[in-house]
Amino acid sequence: MSHTRLVSSRLFSGLLGCALAMGIAMPSSAASAQAAPTAALPDFTGIVQKNAPAVVHVEAKYSARRPKNSAGTPIQGMDPGQAEIFRRFFGMPMFPSPEEQAHTSLGSGFIISSDGYILTNNHVVDHADVVTVRLQDRRTLTAKVVGTDPTYDIALLKVNAGGSLPTVTIGDSRQLKPGQWVLAIGSPFGFDYTVTQGIVSAVGRSLGAGDQPSTSFIQTDVPINRGNSGGPLFNLQGQVVGINSQIYSDTGGYQGIAFSIPIDLVMNAVDQLKTKGYVTRGMLGVEIKPIDDDVVKALKLGSAKGAIVVSVTPDSAAQKAGLQSGDIILAYNGHDIVQGSDLPPLVAMTKPGTSVPVEIMRDGSEKTLNATIGTMPRNGNAASELGKAAPSGGSNALGLTVQNLDSATRSQLGLRPGEGVAIGDITGPVAAQAGLQQGDVILMVNQKKVGSVEAFRAATAGIKPGDTVLLLVRRGDSNNFIALTVPSGKDE
Repeated sequence: MSHTRLVSSRLFSGLLGCALAMGIAMPSSAASAQAAPTAALPDFTGIVQKNAPAVVHVEAKYSARRPKNSAGTPIQGMDPGQAEIFRRFFGMPMFPSPEEQAHTSLGSGFIISSDGYILTNNHVVDHADVVTVRLQDRRTLTAKVVGTDPTYDIALLKVNAGGSLPTVTIGDSRQLKPGQWVLAIGSPFGFDYTVTQGIVSAVGRSLGAGDQPSTSFIQTDVPINRGNSGGPLFNLQGQVVGINSQIYSDTGGYQGIAFSIPIDLVMNAVDQLKTKGYVTRGMLGVEIKPIDDDVVKALKLGSAKGAIVVSVTPDSAAQKAGLQSGDIILAYNGHDIVQGSDLPPLVAMTKPGTSVPVEIMRDGSEKTLNATIGTMPRNGNAASELGKAAPSGGSNALGLTVQNLDSATRSQLGLRPGEGVAIGDITGPVAAQAGLQQGDVILMVNQKKVGSVEAFRAATAGIKPGDTVLLLVRRGDSNNFIALTVPSGKDE
């Protein structure tokens, strides 16, 4: 924006000079436009000079082929064709050959204590036989992997440099806001101490239940490429606010979207990695789903904020606190839950055994429950995660019929006595379009439990054309909420 204004000012100045030379009078506003101030871009040189000595190049060697990610491609390293171009035309020995690259991972890291503790990404050093780090003064040191955490994708290394090492300053990632300037230092494609800059594009970004659901990422437009992984993200105060971790790309190269792990989350785990070599996380014990427009309409909510509980794990912290399917979690330990993805990182960062307040809405009324947080199993998923999609059903107006369940069927489905009714037949388009099937079990109607045909009929008796009904349905061992809208007369 400032650059555009500067160019416009220069163009106008040239036109003004030509006009005066030709004796053409110009409006007085021209002079003020020429003198209009321009916003200065930040100067990053001080940040780089101070912090670059604490940034390191990380190289991991493997006796077997490099582990691959879910896409079937090497997690780290350069494309073999790219690497060969650099080797042949630029004569750069730091790039391993295509054969060597199958056994090599390149990344970045940064020193957090003068006695040699270094942070990087787990995926840079995962399963490595030998890890080395290269300092800015060109010393190469063998690093010990003190501890790793695949869930947060962080690893803590330790080197013995025989003296005090330069360190970074840790900042507060909770203070980051979209639009703020940030800076990365790392080794993309092996180019040590490359500096790139950009702005914070978003905070609290979730990449989905299948990709680090316990991490609420910082999204930036800082150019990040292979080899930047594990490097620091700085704010304008020269403080580390994140670890550069992932990019969103169709090609494997930078396309304008990069993700960093918040440093507050990382430092929460560092002491555990030092003492235990692994990280223990909190577990609430609920399966949740985001609040969408259909849920808002069905439950007559004022907004789509919060997360709706799909199921509660038996004997979990949630069950002991009194949480139920259909509850809407509004806040956790004083933090508002704006969207469903806000909850997993908060729960994961809670020390097991801690009692925390959980604010919920049930049947239109708000209340606060106190949950004593449990312990997530090692390498488990988020303590609370987004539910998987599953179908649901309705009443006669919704195009289905229901029947009672006997005790044997309930036992087989893991249901308690008096819980749920089965869909006997799909009779109309509403249920059919929702994907409901014969045999699905309806557990709740608009947050009211139904355990018999009579209870189901009572719960659906007031349904009118145009109404939206929220059902909790079980298929197999999975529960999910589905909202169905009864067509109005003009839609039929």
